[in-house]
Amino acid sequence: MSRLPPGLLTLALLWALPQDARTAQAPSPAPDSTVYTVDPGSRLVVKTGKAGLFGFAGHTHVIQAHGVRGELVYRPGRAASSLHLTLATDSLEVLTPPDTEEIRKVTESMRTDVLHVDRYPEMRFAAESLDARSGKMSFPLLVTMAGTTRRVPVTADVKIAPDSIRAVGTFVVKQTDFGIEPFSGGPGGTVKVADKVTLCFDLVGRPDGRTGRQAARDDPRAVPGCEDLPQEKEKEKRPM
Repeated sequence: MSRLPPGLLTLALLWALPQDARTAQAPSPAPDSTVYTVDPGSRLVVKTGKAGLFGFAGHTHVIQAHGVRGELVYRPGRAASSLHLTLATDSLEVLTPPDTEEIRKVTESMRTDVLHVDRYPEMRFAAESLDARSGKMSFPLLVTMAGTTRRVPVTADVKIAPDSIRAVGTFVVKQTDFGIEPFSGGPGGTVKVADKVTLCFDLVGRPDGRTGRQAARDDPRAVPGCEDLPQEKEKEKRPM
C-alpha cells in the first residue's frame, strides 16, 4: 500500500475537516487601518497678539473654532497614516476680551475684512504619509485659508490608546502667505495687525464614530500654547 507524502497528507486532513473548523484554525489578519473620527469636543483655537490676525483695538484675542470635522486614518507601523480636518469659517467665535461691543466689532472685522466668509466658507487642514505614533511628532501640514494652500510645520504630543487618539500641539501661520492683507486702522490708523498668528489644537479621534464628553467641557482658552484664562482662574493655579 502506497503512502501519501507528508505534505499531501496534511492537506488531505485539513480538507477533510468541516468548513467551520478550517476557518477557525486560520488566524484573522490584523486590520490594515483604523479610521478615527474627530470628536465634537475637540478644540482648535486661534491666539492673536495685541495686533494679531483678527486683532482689533490693540487687544489680545482668543478665537474658538466650533464644529471641527474630520478623520485620521491610522495605519500602524508605517508612514502611511493621514489626517483631514475641515471647519466652517463662519463658526469662529471670539472669546476674549469679555467686552460685548468689542467682540461684535472683532467678529465683524474677522468675517468680512479678513476671512471673507462669503467667498471662502471653509478652512482645511491635511497631512499625508504620517508615521503616527505616541510621543512628540513633527510633520508638515497643508493649511488652506482664503482659498490659498501652504505647507506649515507642526509639532504635537500624540497619545494612542486602545479606544482613542489624542493630539495636542501648535503651529504658526503668516496671514500674508495666504494673500491676507494685515489689517490697519483704528483711531488715527494706530492699530496695525501683526502678520503671525498661533493656532493651537487639542484633538481627540475615536473609532466607529464614538464620542466622549469630557473634552466638550474643557475651556478652549486653556489649550496649551494659547492659554488666556481669566485672572481669577490664574490665581487659583498659583500655589498658596
